[in-house]
Amino acid sequence: MHDKTVTQLAAALADGELTSRELTSHYLQRIERLDSKLNSFITVTADQALKAADAADQARAKGNAGLLTGIPLALKDIFCTKGVKTSCGSKMLDTFIAPYNATVVEKLNAAGTVSLGKTNMDEFAMGSSNESSFYGPVKNPWDLSAVPGGSSGGSAAAVAAGLVPAAMGTDTGGSIRQPAAFCGITGLKPTYGRVSRYGIIAYASSLDQAGPMARTAEDCAHLLNHIAGHDLRDSTSLARGVPDYLDTLDAPLSGLKIGLPKEYFGDGLDPEVAAAVREAVRVYESLGATVREVSLPHTHYAIPAYYVIAPAEASSNLSRYDGVRFGHRCENPLDLTDLYKRSREEGFGDEVKRRILIGTHTLSEGFFDAYYKKAQQVRRLIRQDFLDAFEDVDVLMGPASPSPAFDLGAKKDPVSMYLQDIYTISVNLAGIPGISVPAGFVGNRPVGLQILGTHFAEAQLLNVAHKFQQATDWHRQRPAFAKENA
Repeated sequence: MHDKTVTQLAAALADGELTSRELTSHYLQRIERLDSKLNSFITVTADQALKAADAADQARAKGNAGLLTGIPLALKDIFCTKGVKTSCGSKMLDTFIAPYNATVVEKLNAAGTVSLGKTNMDEFAMGSSNESSFYGPVKNPWDLSAVPGGSSGGSAAAVAAGLVPAAMGTDTGGSIRQPAAFCGITGLKPTYGRVSRYGIIAYASSLDQAGPMARTAEDCAHLLNHIAGHDLRDSTSLARGVPDYLDTLDAPLSGLKIGLPKEYFGDGLDPEVAAAVREAVRVYESLGATVREVSLPHTHYAIPAYYVIAPAEASSNLSRYDGVRFGHRCENPLDLTDLYKRSREEGFGDEVKRRILIGTHTLSEGFFDAYYKKAQQVRRLIRQDFLDAFEDVDVLMGPASPSPAFDLGAKKDPVSMYLQDIYTISVNLAGIPGISVPAGFVGNRPVGLQILGTHFAEAQLLNVAHKFQQATDWHRQRPAFAKENA
């Protein structure tokens, strides 16, 4: 049952082969039995899930069911969920119970999905390995000594291990695509503004974007159909119609023009990852696509620009956690200043503190023009690189990460950790969509192929990814962890 995709499970529910309660109970039992080895969940909402499953079964019996009615899924613990702890992987919010639902949660509830709980994540979404969580690191189900990627590593690991058929993540600099690559699943980062950010705890407001994580592109299309759209409560949400992402899923790829950015295949890329990506491109050529090399000349500025802009926005967003209004509060403060200092010192982890300090410095008088303003100018150049490339090609392809999943504890230097996002960060700076799909292995660790499109090209990306998955079986591979614990 847990080897089936969302699409297959939806068909089984519609045909009466199983009920949502049976399906939900199966996944809850797997979480209870196996997640102590993975640490992919922070909170499991078993009682609420079973009630929602019963409601889904009743709706189906009355003929009121949609395609996703009764489908279990999980939410990254960055989505506010009414009545449920929403911690953002931080001690600062360890006791915070959200009083309302994020728009994404509202829409999934309206679609009849069943939330099994909240998944582990890097603290405040700051990280590339899921090791900065207050609740401890998540393990990669393909190799328990490896990281699952971050910051949506809990969601990726839970899907890969068969603890849930799909999950929601967020992507600020690659945090859906990189863990999807490391865990051998499919992860879609939509165009900035395509999915509402209302109720998503902010890291960097001009970069954050929610998206689906599942086994297949087809599953991601189903989920995106329900979460995309304009939201008046989010000023960055775009008032643009939402197509049915399933309509063009099976369109042929004959005539598709693929660009391979030469900057994505240079020094620092693992040769075996490069070989896997190039083999995936050859599959596309066999499907009728043409391939050419393109250039994104400002790619090497992406990491320095991102690590000025994102920490600057984070320092502003995280200033609200002061021990007064909500969040962690220190014991017996001597005065207001002591309250602020100790509450933040105790509540935030090292990586969050590092980024707050960097951001505060770059926004300070005398440094704003030299750092933040300059980084925004570079951001515009990076965006223009993509727009220029899409004048000549339909999609861009390359690796999602320069290496497969690395060992837990291997990246002790922050800079070496930041370099893991070299191929994903530019996408967030430009606001374009991207998807990672399984495309091979290095040893027993998955490789992700990243496919990028111009703004609002999600339908095309899903089509291109889906046709690849019809021609290959990388997305059907399961980690030994899931097979041994069937």
